[in-house]
Amino acid sequence: MRQHRIQLAESEMPTRWYNVLHDLPTPPPPVLHPGTGQPVGPDDLAPLFPMALIEQEVTNAQYVEIPGEVLDVYRLWRPSPLYRAYQLEKALGTPARIYYKYEGVSPAGSHKPNTSVPQAFYNARAGIRRLTTETGAGQWGTALAFACAQFGLECEVWQVRASYDQKPYRRMMIETFGGTVHPSPSTLTAAGRAILAEHPDSSGSLGIAISEAVEVAAQHADTNYALGSVLNHVLLHQTVIGEEALLQLARVGETPDLLVGCTGGGSNFGGLMFPFLRERWAGRMSPTIRAVEPTACPSLTQGTYAYDFGDTAGTTPLMKMHTLGHDFVPDPIHAGGLRYHGMSPLVSHLYETGEMEAIAKPQSECFAAGVLFARTEGILPAPEPTHALAAAIEEARRCAETGEEKVILTALCGHGHLDLPAYASYLAGSVTDHEWGDSDTQAALQASLARLPQLS
Repeated sequence: MRQHRIQLAESEMPTRWYNVLHDLPTPPPPVLHPGTGQPVGPDDLAPLFPMALIEQEVTNAQYVEIPGEVLDVYRLWRPSPLYRAYQLEKALGTPARIYYKYEGVSPAGSHKPNTSVPQAFYNARAGIRRLTTETGAGQWGTALAFACAQFGLECEVWQVRASYDQKPYRRMMIETFGGTVHPSPSTLTAAGRAILAEHPDSSGSLGIAISEAVEVAAQHADTNYALGSVLNHVLLHQTVIGEEALLQLARVGETPDLLVGCTGGGSNFGGLMFPFLRERWAGRMSPTIRAVEPTACPSLTQGTYAYDFGDTAGTTPLMKMHTLGHDFVPDPIHAGGLRYHGMSPLVSHLYETGEMEAIAKPQSECFAAGVLFARTEGILPAPEPTHALAAAIEEARRCAETGEEKVILTALCGHGHLDLPAYASYLAGSVTDHEWGDSDTQAALQASLARLPQLS
């Protein structure tokens, strides 16, 4: 009998996070203070983060133990299942074997609680009363609201305006978990008011929403900021995904030839890929690693590798990353979680050093992949992981032409139950593909890149 679902026992759940910094062949460039241009220290980050997370951001230890209180919450959904996509393989007529790690079983419906739970725990332990954050499609805001409810914290969320309007049920879910939601840009912050004064109809961006959340956190001693992607400690927490996937594939005697994941800020991608990179560097396997981003916001494939702010207002430290410019506002595609102007410094460094590759996909191709996946595997994927599915399907079809029996592993980082209006638009034929090369987009990009921070 074929086994579709490869499950681990609760006792096999990872009890430590893997830190890719320990094994990197070359270290990444340091994070810099925007005023001095010097590497930031703990005191520079203390107004926004508890010391435990600051230590995780910079540690070179290979592993970090997961606190028991965090493991207790993880057990609500972890270990998450790994599936063999037999029906999808059959529909494609491919000899490739396709596996997907499914994170949509979490309370928030995505991979985001893997980091929101420890972030809320460490902040609560440090005596913080409230966390502020941004959210695009709403998965991160939902995850943080859930995590704050577990540890008795208030949660205030600035949701990108385009997604706030497109995805009202995400807002309702955040509020059900106890969070407060504002559309971004808002009139509640100086950063939001400045954007609205210049662009009254702004659809918003993750960079703008970050500016608003950081501004409020910095003004209150009992409030910290929580980020759902990009930073080292966030990707560290997500490595439970890859560690579990390694055990699950070993259980069925498989070694992946290709790993593919969607990339916005990099947390879902890094969480799956980093443990497999460790195995590759140790000579135990040799998979190709491929990131997939939207053609409307292609920071890896079209961005510049440079120091830039993590937010639009320029209040964060400077990170060396692939960026479209901190004030670039991408077109309002349905995959709101992939509309960030930059990419995780760790993922950017790995791309820059040739450890991985990247491609970009238009949203119509991605929705087609999502519909095919739903009709064969019975899971409706969020718009974000349809990018990875589109690339996995493309590779599987290539295998059908060549006869190659390749093992493909992808990350299905969340379900799309609250994204049905996006699917309705696709099925009605009203989803449009935003052309990266059009003159208006290129003019906006060049203007944004011209405003990158200048380091002496």
